[in-house]
Amino acid sequence: MWKGSRRRVIFPPVSWTSPEGVIAVGGRPDAETLKEAYGRGIFPWPHEGVPLLWFCPDPRFVLVPKEAHVSRSLRKEMRRGTLEVRADTAFREVIGRCSRQRRPGHGGTWITPAMIAGYTALHGEGLAHSIEAWREGRLVGGLYGVSMGSVFFGESMFAEVPNASKVAFATLLANLIRWRFPLVDCQSHTDYLESFGAVEWPRPRFLSLLARALEAPTRPGPWVLELGPVEAAEAFSVLRAESPR
Repeated sequence: MWKGSRRRVIFPPVSWTSPEGVIAVGGRPDAETLKEAYGRGIFPWPHEGVPLLWFCPDPRFVLVPKEAHVSRSLRKEMRRGTLEVRADTAFREVIGRCSRQRRPGHGGTWITPAMIAGYTALHGEGLAHSIEAWREGRLVGGLYGVSMGSVFFGESMFAEVPNASKVAFATLLANLIRWRFPLVDCQSHTDYLESFGAVEWPRPRFLSLLARALEAPTRPGPWVLELGPVEAAEAFSVLRAESPR
């Protein structure tokens, strides 16, 4: 990675990406660098003991919101109405909880203080968002990510009660469908996201759709969700009924 005039960070072409998906090393995850990275389909992923690594993997793990799979059991949980889902009311708390979430097979966290500062700055610009699950006035789960154009780039989630992050994510997906978002960038494979219908795309296909989606106006924060969990569950039930079998 190198810098041009006025501190603009310039990333190498994707042809330089390593087999592991690394496209650049070093730099800081400040707001300007993060915007430049996401606009090119690149994301930061700190690893202990080395400078900051930036990735653009091939294949790319993505989810098309209108093709999402929301299970019957999850829809039933959403209809109970025990969880309220809000957006952008507790961003700092959400990213902090995500940074403390224990991950199987990982010692420590990849959400460093520098990462928290960078994404919090993006939140201040209306580009980073938190989707929060609340129960009886207490934050019990949620996720955060970045949105530019009509793409949502998912970053991390946490849950302190069963299904809290799932209810938050499914509610987000229903709102993204309403807002005509064609893509959620899940970055790399997880079983959790695969259960929602995320799939691997060749990187050229991802970058092509990303370029088109970034031409759409960005929906700035703070976001207000138009559908809550109950309405989102109903929306997915209708989609499921209408989808070809």
